[in-house]
Amino acid sequence: MIILIECVVCCALFTILALRAIYKDPISVIMSYPPAIIKRVEELPQYKDTIKRREKAHVCKKLISIVVFVVALAAFAYFSGCRTFGTVFRHVFILFFVVNFYDFLVLDWGHFCHSKKVRIPGTEDMVKEYEDPWFHLRGACKGIVLGGIVALLSAGLIQLMLIF
Repeated sequence: MIILIECVVCCALFTILALRAIYKDPISVIMSYPPAIIKRVEELPQYKDTIKRREKAHVCKKLISIVVFVVALAAFAYFSGCRTFGTVFRHVFILFFVVNFYDFLVLDWGHFCHSKKVRIPGTEDMVKEYEDPWFHLRGACKGIVLGGIVALLSAGLIQLMLIF
């Protein structure tokens, strides 16, 4: 039961963070957009100088996010009673997988593909690219691999913590 509550909380937090970022400044998350849209935005004069800076910032944010996910999800697992490598790994992987699947199904396919709010000015005509389900499916598959890595690191962190 506790993992179900954690999944709901994680999905809610992820939704708030993701939608806030994309509504506030879609260029701040441009690297999560389909390649054709990124290419078009790079060609638009109003974004000419900002894309390369955003790309570096995006990579830094992703790396910081991974560290935060490892620590936060390890803490979730630990306070849920997980003490062995296997139970921590399973717990964290389930949490990550559920959020990844929710992101793919609800936020990407349900919202991103069909909402005009996420369209970057100058790319409104690229409906096909915004609605490309395969781009989002590939992203979800990458998320599963990333979830495995985060789960391994979280389980290792808990094991190190229990040793000391």
